[in-house]
Amino acid sequence: MIEFLTALEFWHWWIAAALLVILEMLAPTAFFLWMGISAGIVGILLLIAPAISWEMQLFVFTVLSVISVVAWRVYLKNNPIQTDAPTLNRRGQQYVGRVFTLTEAIVNGVGKIKVDDTLWKVNGKDAPVGKGVRVVKVDGAILQVETVAED
Repeated sequence: MIEFLTALEFWHWWIAAALLVILEMLAPTAFFLWMGISAGIVGILLLIAPAISWEMQLFVFTVLSVISVVAWRVYLKNNPIQTDAPTLNRRGQQYVGRVFTLTEAIVNGVGKIKVDDTLWKVNGKDAPVGKGVRVVKVDGAILQVETVAED
C-alpha cells in the first residue's frame, strides 16, 4: 500500500475524482461531488508541483473535502432551494386546507375520505357520512380534519 501511495501521480487523483463524481450521480447526496472536486484540485496541484509528498496530498485532499462539504451544507441551510412545487413529493401536504366529503363516518375519531381515486384515513371529531371536512394537518399517511360549517 505504501508503494502505491508513494507513486501517486496527478492522473490517479483525476481518476479518483471521476469515480467520486460518478458515485455522486448514483447516490445524489451532494457529498461525493465535493470530495471529487477536491480530488481533482489535488490532481491539478500535483501536476503543477509533482514533488508534493503523498502525506501532503492526502492532507490537502482531506482538508479540501471537509471544508467544501461543510461550506456547502452551511450555504444550503442559509439559501434553501426554492421551488414552484414544494409539496410535490409530499402528497398529503397538497390537501391541507382543502375540503372533502366523508366517505366513511368518523367514529371514535377515525374515518375515511376519497380524494380522486384514493381512500385516505382521517382523524377528527365524530361526524356522519357525507359531512364536509377540511384537512388541517398531515400525520404520516393520516389526514387530520375538522368539520366545516354547512352553508
